[in-house]
Amino acid sequence: MPTTKKKLSYRKIFDASCNGIIATDANGRIFLINRQAEKILALDKKTVRGAYISDILPHTGPLVIKCLKSGKPRLTRHVTGKGISLAVDITEIREHDQILGAVCTFQETKESEPAAPRGFNSCRQWNIHLEAIFNSSSDGIWVCDSHGNVISINRASEKLNGIKAKDVMGRNIRNILEEGLLDQSATLEAFEKKKRINVVQNIKKTKKQLLVTGTPVFDEKGNISLVIVNERDMTQLNAVQEELKETKMEAKKIRDELSELMLLEFKNQEIIAENDEMRRVLNVALKLSNIGASDILLLGESGVGKGMLAMFIHKNARLGKKPFVQINCAALPDSLLEAELFGYEKGAFTGAREKGKAGLIELAKGGTLFLDEIGDLPVHLQAKLLKYLDDREVLRLGGVKPQKIDCTIIAATNCNLEQMVREKKFRKDLYYRLNTFTLKIPALRERPEDIFELTTYYLKKYNRKYHVKNRISPKALSMLHAYSFPGNVRELKNIIKNAVVMSEHGQLDELLIRNLSSVEESWKNSGNLEDPAKSLNEALLSLEQKIIKNAMKSCSSTRQLAAKLGISQPTVVRKMKKHGLVPG
Repeated sequence: MPTTKKKLSYRKIFDASCNGIIATDANGRIFLINRQAEKILALDKKTVRGAYISDILPHTGPLVIKCLKSGKPRLTRHVTGKGISLAVDITEIREHDQILGAVCTFQETKESEPAAPRGFNSCRQWNIHLEAIFNSSSDGIWVCDSHGNVISINRASEKLNGIKAKDVMGRNIRNILEEGLLDQSATLEAFEKKKRINVVQNIKKTKKQLLVTGTPVFDEKGNISLVIVNERDMTQLNAVQEELKETKMEAKKIRDELSELMLLEFKNQEIIAENDEMRRVLNVALKLSNIGASDILLLGESGVGKGMLAMFIHKNARLGKKPFVQINCAALPDSLLEAELFGYEKGAFTGAREKGKAGLIELAKGGTLFLDEIGDLPVHLQAKLLKYLDDREVLRLGGVKPQKIDCTIIAATNCNLEQMVREKKFRKDLYYRLNTFTLKIPALRERPEDIFELTTYYLKKYNRKYHVKNRISPKALSMLHAYSFPGNVRELKNIIKNAVVMSEHGQLDELLIRNLSSVEESWKNSGNLEDPAKSLNEALLSLEQKIIKNAMKSCSSTRQLAAKLGISQPTVVRKMKKHGLVPG
């Protein structure tokens, strides 16, 4: 029996633990560090014993000091450093309500043997402190002998399993398993496989889920002398993971709702975006607006809505209530354009106002200056505009003292500025200065998803404005979808407005057919108007085929195509076969 007691001392138990352990006195001085802690933290017990823990462990040390001062444990703290990531539990060591020190338990370490701490005069005193550390651990610890009999169990394990140590001490783990207290045993698996085992145990009595690690301890002959079992409560972690999952789902729902609200706000500003590329452009524009970006270049064909997008950026900026000044660089002769942009002083030229005149840049102070058709700006004015963009100073015609004027600059063009730079029709330095942020608005024919929404929006708008209730049939909508719209959104808007104003019977089909003469001609050539009874069905089939073809250009699979069109994948396959777009 004396030999058994020596082998089963608390010191040996801590040597065999799969966790690293560091203990300090009440002043935060390290008096115990086992080999597991040495290895995982790359420390030398000879140099750290007696040292202040915050000097040795800058991340963990402050947590230990807080525990010593507050008397409250620090459980399951995540600590990262020296290329490792650990979960650490810090628990105070108490004796008669007095805090003697603190113990840190590190998850997943190897076997080691701690050196005897300084200041302890006897093996008995050393074992007393090891016992206090053993019972202060927030992880459950079981110790079984070479036959599987329980020889020690700490207080944390009692709470986790809902048992008393006296009821299991000396009993064989197999009998405990047969009674149903445990659903599986890491101890028995460690005996069988002779290596460290990890299992998940479900405890019926406490309804807890534990991550259990069984570590065999071998004697000099290679036989298992002990099995040390560590238990960690996973119940709270699982609850946190479930809560995180629900939070992510809630966040996705909120993002979807915000997206819908954003689209609604776009519509309130007469901006329609069902097309993915158009939505991307609007999202970038909104971001530029929110950060107060300047020197934005808008590209796109005539009529796509560059001016509307410029106004959108201005309205949503923090300076949205400041002036929005617009000038079409192609609308004025060269002689007047410079005076309009930069202003002039009294007597600057014949016909000048007596008091002079502020230029548009001055009028846009603190707000936004929108330079439409920037590609038509004369070359000599390009140099002067570049100087303003660099210095943010305006010198009026005939003036001698420049003024500091700051405003957001948004330029737009339907020209190919890169080609114009190569042809030396546009200054390269001005081009690079203007296109700090470039947004290319797709043509209406490239976003057919928006045609229906735009048509509906403008029909409602002009019906309200002119106090009428006009309608558009599915046949007319099909024709609009088939039309290429060389004039883009501006053309669609004018077509709807003209049809609403000129209609006398509440039905716009006839007027739309007349306005879309090019489409009507192709419609007649295809024979769709010969039989009015069949025209609607054929038109819809033709439109369906065209939409699928357009979508196929940007999709590499039928699943992507289904997601883009908002229908199921089997439906996509069936429709593609119907239109001969895939092999039957």
